[in-house]
Amino acid sequence: MTASAIAWSQIAPLVVVLGAAVVSVLIEALVPARGRRPAQLVLTLLAITGAGVWALIQALSHPGGATLAFGGHLLIDPFGLFVQVAVAASALLAVFVIADRTADGEDSLTPLASAPAGSADEERARASRLVHTEVFPLTLFATGGMMTFPVAGDLLTMFVALEVLSLPLYLLTGLARRRRLLSQEASFKYFILGAFASAFFLFGAAWVYGATGTVNLTQLAMAVGGGDLALDPVLYTGLVLIVVGLAFKIGAAPFHMWTPDVYQGAPTSITAFMAACTKIAAFGALMRIVYTVIAPLEWDIRPALWTVAIATMVVGTAIALTQSDVVRMLAYSAIAHAGFILTGVVSFSTLGISGALFYLFAYGLATVGAFAVVSLVRARDAEGNLGGEARTLERWRGLGRTNPVLAGAMTLFLLAFAGIPLTSGFTGKFAVFAAAFAADAAPLAIVGIACSAVAACFYARLIVAMFFSQPNELSAGGIRTEGLTAFAIIVAALATVVLGVWPTPILDFAAGAALLLP
Repeated sequence: MTASAIAWSQIAPLVVVLGAAVVSVLIEALVPARGRRPAQLVLTLLAITGAGVWALIQALSHPGGATLAFGGHLLIDPFGLFVQVAVAASALLAVFVIADRTADGEDSLTPLASAPAGSADEERARASRLVHTEVFPLTLFATGGMMTFPVAGDLLTMFVALEVLSLPLYLLTGLARRRRLLSQEASFKYFILGAFASAFFLFGAAWVYGATGTVNLTQLAMAVGGGDLALDPVLYTGLVLIVVGLAFKIGAAPFHMWTPDVYQGAPTSITAFMAACTKIAAFGALMRIVYTVIAPLEWDIRPALWTVAIATMVVGTAIALTQSDVVRMLAYSAIAHAGFILTGVVSFSTLGISGALFYLFAYGLATVGAFAVVSLVRARDAEGNLGGEARTLERWRGLGRTNPVLAGAMTLFLLAFAGIPLTSGFTGKFAVFAAAFAADAAPLAIVGIACSAVAACFYARLIVAMFFSQPNELSAGGIRTEGLTAFAIIVAALATVVLGVWPTPILDFAAGAALLLP
């Protein structure tokens, strides 16, 4: 037997992240508790940064076309490398937010100083202050799965990547300590519905294999494009099941039901990581399937994709209008944004791909920034001690007076979500809607523009509460941070402005990646 050669340089980003995840597990097991957190943080930051930089270098120096790696199970091309860079950028910012929360989790249920010695309150307060460093290896494994997802060369590798990114997220969702029951309920819901998504994907792969005799994406593209299977119901069933499984992961309607509950129940720092990075990776995999395998069946599959895109935009926008919880509002906003990105995807054009890629990159950074702000805004109890997160709109009243910098940062991210000019959100929405108009998908673009206008209303509610309302006894009274979350917010805010004022480099990068997608 002759062992196949492995081009390690091509898969270095994956090797670095997943290798660091294994080392992180060993640190968790062998390093004393006192030195565990700094070691885990440094390793995680170095691994994600190194993987992102290496993917960027590969993307900029790639000769063109797609390169098969790891025995053909991975497909390395500028499209996949762009998605890897976007995942790494958002994950890196999210790690700063996660690290800021590991020392005290969701904060103590009872202030330690005010808890009677030996009481149950003291034990509960001490338990809530345990350093949860296990989040770092879980985050690394999830990031490795996310970076593998868009470069998978066959359906089985894609399924393995899906599980590698999903299983750590199920655990991370249940780590909130102040809202323990809600967090564990969210984790269980996420696990059950995530299992359904995985089952849909795996059953779809089985049906596609039954119709074509292969799970390799390149061979599938040739089989589907050959015309012999154009009306094969087995093939159509398999492709629909695969798309449904991926639709769960991007939070598209009607497969979005898990999103608000999971976002609300998970620790906010984990929500930031999940909301940004999972969406980027899942859309990367979806575009890989749609443009590599389904493209020859465009006119057959387009009505279904149009329906999903329109339903996602309308449902996300309409229900967000009724929310009084900031996190649930952002969750339904994320559903609406999935519909906006789908508008570019279903245009079936390179312009649509590049617009969707830019949107994902910009949206990921702004999302991390928005949830980072939410994690800092704290309420005070009757004794003046900082408590848990101030999540209801009522508690955000007057934040612009008590902490104008934090309120200003949140306003910037909300304006980006609304698509206001000179923010990254405007450039992203303009790119996907322009692609839809150019591809004779004007109804999609019109629905998207209308939903964007309506969405501005619920973003404006929060802005009005922060700057045009007087603080009251329920208003947030302070922030809790070690500085890492503040750094993430600053970087995300700068990226939001720069990508709105000078988006050309990332747009060109995305356009190059779109042209070279098989």
